[in-house]
Amino acid sequence: MSQKEVHIDALLQSCMLGKQSAQLEVYNRYYRAMYNTAIRIVKDSAEAEDVMQESFLNAFTKLHTFKAEVSFGAWLKRIVINNSIYHYKKQRKKNEVALDDILYKVEDNDGISSDHVFVNQKAQKVMETMNRLKDNYRVSLTLHLIEGYDYEEISEIMNISYANCRTTISRAKESLRKKLEITY
Repeated sequence: MSQKEVHIDALLQSCMLGKQSAQLEVYNRYYRAMYNTAIRIVKDSAEAEDVMQESFLNAFTKLHTFKAEVSFGAWLKRIVINNSIYHYKKQRKKNEVALDDILYKVEDNDGISSDHVFVNQKAQKVMETMNRLKDNYRVSLTLHLIEGYDYEEISEIMNISYANCRTTISRAKESLRKKLEITY
């Protein structure tokens, strides 16, 4: 077990004892990644902050249920995604917020400046094309391609069958391909 994992385990033990300094340390370690996850789904910065805060509160109050079958970060990310999807569905029912773009930003980490403009233009085109996909296609593709969840996890998150999940992602990819071919 790595030093960081041992330390997070100790922090989690302190969190269960109600130590606020340990909770703040856990929050500081994970908030940026959890915020990025939330904003990809809810799109609005203030709403993503609310979802993230609610998710941390849920995690700290239910920390005793964490079984360490996965990393704490993965467990927390699942809470954030579930809360984000719940929030999105609730807003959609109210017709207050439309999910315009589940992919908030695409980062270019290869550092090649000559290709940077082209990569950004291409990423922007993909994001614009994603805007035109059906909501369930956007959500499933984001969970699969961006967040890295497998079909089984996505089917649980979206509350659909495994077969339906595979079909939805396949159709979403095909729809994205067709829409991209039209624009190029």
